[in-house]
Amino acid sequence: MSSPSTTADDILACARTLIIAGGYNGFSYADIAEVVGIRKPSIHHHFPTKADLVRTLVFRYREEAVAGIAYLEEQTSDPLEQLRSYTGYWAACIRDASAPFCVCALLASELPALPAEVALEVRAHFRMLSDWLTSVLERGQREGRLALTDKPRIEAEAFMATVHGAMLSARAYDDPEIFGTVTARLIDRLRDRQ
Repeated sequence: MSSPSTTADDILACARTLIIAGGYNGFSYADIAEVVGIRKPSIHHHFPTKADLVRTLVFRYREEAVAGIAYLEEQTSDPLEQLRSYTGYWAACIRDASAPFCVCALLASELPALPAEVALEVRAHFRMLSDWLTSVLERGQREGRLALTDKPRIEAEAFMATVHGAMLSARAYDDPEIFGTVTARLIDRLRDRQ
């Protein structure tokens, strides 16, 4: 049974949508107040500053990602299938516009201008994702399912950068299929080296 949405949850959901649409500086509390149907002081009650709001958003986003990865690992132990499921999740989100871009990837492009506490959370997300991808690639190499040409950590960083770059290409060309084309080839290369 899921708990009902709270005002804070509604504010965070709205902020997430606005960040995906325009980045950290692309929205204000006035924008959130209008969409959520509350007054700006109500937002300040939950999140005194914009940095508090976005820091909380990124922290929860990372928690969601950790839960999603745990679920993915419960579904299959095959490293190749885990990579396919991970990119498949994003392909579906981009195709149906439910989550057309990773919030942390978007915020990473703004790191020099972000408040320190937000930047810290964004970096933590990337470290978590890199650690998971490294573990998948190490296991895939050990089991003979993946053929790596470099150390697993370097391959993980390249994989992550390619996935986020494919998101950017899909957005730039307004063509969701580009994401799937790029990431399918990425996974094929890992498999084809065998």
